Amino acid sequence: MRWAPGSPARPWRPSSPRRSLPRWRGRSGSSESREMATRPVHVVSREVPPELQLRMVVAIGIVCAAFALVGLRLWYLQVERGAQMRYYSEKNRIRLVRVPAPRGVVYDRNGEILIDNRPSFDVVFVPEDAGERRRQVLRTLAGYLGEEEAGLHQGVRAPGGDREHYQGIVLRRDVDWQGVVALETHQLDLPGVSLRVAPKRYYPFGPLAAHLLGYVGEVSKSELAQDDGDYVGGDLVGKAGLEKSFDKDLRGDPGDQQVEVDALGRRVRVLQEEPDRSGGTLTLTLDRDLQEAADRALGEADGAIVALDPRSGEVLAMVSHPSFDPNVFARGIRSAEWRTLVEDRKHPLNNRAVQGVFPPGSTFKVAVATGALEEGVVTPFTGVTCTGGMPFGNHFFHCWKKGGHGAVDLHKAIVESCDVFFYQVGRRLGVDGIAEYAHRLGLGLPTGIALPHEQTGTIPDTEWKRRRFSQPWFEGETLSVAIGQGYVTATPLQMANLAATMANGGTRRRPFYVKRVVSPDGTVLEVEPEVLGEAHLKKSTLAQVREGMREVVMSESGTGKKARVPGIVVAGKTGTSQVVKMGEDRARANRGTQVMRDHAWFIAFAPFDAPEIAIACIVEHAGGGGGAIAAPVVQQVLAHYFGRNQGPARPAQEANALRPPTDHAL
Repeated sequence: MRWAPGSPARPWRPSSPRRSLPRWRGRSGSSESREMATRPVHVVSREVPPELQLRMVVAIGIVCAAFALVGLRLWYLQVERGAQMRYYSEKNRIRLVRVPAPRGVVYDRNGEILIDNRPSFDVVFVPEDAGERRRQVLRTLAGYLGEEEAGLHQGVRAPGGDREHYQGIVLRRDVDWQGVVALETHQLDLPGVSLRVAPKRYYPFGPLAAHLLGYVGEVSKSELAQDDGDYVGGDLVGKAGLEKSFDKDLRGDPGDQQVEVDALGRRVRVLQEEPDRSGGTLTLTLDRDLQEAADRALGEADGAIVALDPRSGEVLAMVSHPSFDPNVFARGIRSAEWRTLVEDRKHPLNNRAVQGVFPPGSTFKVAVATGALEEGVVTPFTGVTCTGGMPFGNHFFHCWKKGGHGAVDLHKAIVESCDVFFYQVGRRLGVDGIAEYAHRLGLGLPTGIALPHEQTGTIPDTEWKRRRFSQPWFEGETLSVAIGQGYVTATPLQMANLAATMANGGTRRRPFYVKRVVSPDGTVLEVEPEVLGEAHLKKSTLAQVREGMREVVMSESGTGKKARVPGIVVAGKTGTSQVVKMGEDRARANRGTQVMRDHAWFIAFAPFDAPEIAIACIVEHAGGGGGAIAAPVVQQVLAHYFGRNQGPARPAQEANALRPPTDHAL
């Protein structure tokens, strides 16, 4: 029978040669045994159905393609980018950490520390270690530090694209002990956050001499661009004062550590280390004890005091009020603190000694008298009658003394500060002559002190006004210039240098405050005094002017007799710098709003025969003359210097409060 497709499978037959299958023979030869022996056996075909063959080919192709892609990726990572991947691997496990170097220590002239370093716990954050948890980590960190999260985010963004991968960002400096404990006990919650012990700048006397010493802050992008490669983001640099001017001497050489870290960025061990080297040591000409006495004498009043050694130009003291605490900058000033400082109308960050420019008032008469004698327009015997003022054109120029000084010669004009006499001298000498001798004594020129942003003040002449205002000079303006008003301005340092020049016989020296620099390798650099120029004055001129300055303090009629120091002959000159014009308006202003009151000046040197110290003091908006307000301040400084202090310094504000309101002594 033929088998047709679709019919049931036909029974299997053994191929030829045919052989009979053995029959099963049971013991009893039952029918079941015979049935089992004769049952046909079915065998499944080994051929793969056509519909499955395509699927198998596709599956095998996909598997082969996947292996090929994996192989290509492995080749790309291990061969093409092998070096870079090895770098990232090592960077993730082994990192090169920069170790900040301590800045150099600063001493005063007697070996007392003015600027030092102390250990500080800084919070360092590596964003790569935090990964996608960065926001959560910063939020948690802000909670532990008790600060605003926004401030930490701003700190992370500050370095911008200049930061290398895995380079730590200093988020907070000088964390207190409570913050240190909180961060150490919650390290697992803060991947990428670590504490670093670094040297922190420390100013043991706080605001004392803050403007001279300056402060440090984190290096800015502009400073990094100008730097020679010694600084990286996050380093501290000098921002003002000595810290800025002598930054290269004070900065040290940072060290390096090769550190192994775990998956959270925590330090496991130090593999290799190159030690840091601290910066150079500076010894200043500043006398901390005298500086403290000058600061105490000025009290809470706004103003400045500068004391120089006229023999060398050394700065013995430099006070500027109001002051600030540089330790705030050392730990990292906060936005609110910075805003308070820069928005303060009194500008506490300005160093009034070198940046404050004020009309010098009658202290300028020293320069006018010098020029008049040199040019011969007056002699020691030239006489003028002062009746309390003089008319000129359609204006009446007052003298500070309403009743006038009567008959006045040069000596009396200096001693009693007669304005009328100097009006006449100014007309004879002319504004250009006044400017020439003011320049010879250092006014209108930089002193050359190593402090940033020094102002030069203004000494006008005919060419200056034509260049500045495109106008001619009027003779009436010369009268104002002759008594240190009008366009004339000077800094307290310039006026101290003028006093020093008169004290030493006409030699103008560069003021300096760093006496010695000891580099890290032990090299010692001694700073030598420098002469800027000679005033080229006759001995007779110096003698006449110096004698008048001596009697300003030592005679009973002198306007500066409140600057006397027992046993010491002091020479000086008082001055009042007008904020409003003379007359009724000025008198009302000195009894009213403080910002409209006159400034009080006093310059001096001592001892008269062998000067050791020259000094200038200005008390801003004192409301009275230099003889009443500034002279007592200088007296306290001189008394302390000569070791004859008769009691605690009386602050300028107290002296102002005790002054009679009608006292306008210049």
